[in-house]
Amino acid sequence: MKIVGKIQKLFISQKKTKTRVSKSNIFVDFQGIQEDKFYNKNIDRSVLLSSIYAYELMNKQKINATHGELGENILVDFNPYDLEKGTQLLIGDVILEITIECTICNGLNKIDDKVPQLLKNSRGIFARVVQGGTIQINDTIQITN
Repeated sequence: MKIVGKIQKLFISQKKTKTRVSKSNIFVDFQGIQEDKFYNKNIDRSVLLSSIYAYELMNKQKINATHGELGENILVDFNPYDLEKGTQLLIGDVILEITIECTICNGLNKIDDKVPQLLKNSRGIFARVVQGGTIQINDTIQITN
């Protein structure tokens, strides 16, 4: 197994609101992230991983964004966009499998009109849960396959 990075921050989306809540750990199972408003909605889009790199790209363009504003559940210290579909990641006792790239949505315009184009290859990727458990800040991320 190859270590590719570490968990920097964790977030969930609250039900009936657009508020993102920072967490020290999250619990995942086959339906996604427990307590998240997207739980049990679409298993191939259960978990969104984004990178510190995406925020650095915005900062270089003088666009200020707070971690979590890209809609991520997991903020990592490497660019997950480079991972291929089917790649499995071991995080603590959890296994996630990369499913699809996160498309750029119009909601990113609320940060700045330049963000959708700027992050078209860097916003993040979705994963589904293969093995449930707990993910915590500072957990290492390893590629298992």
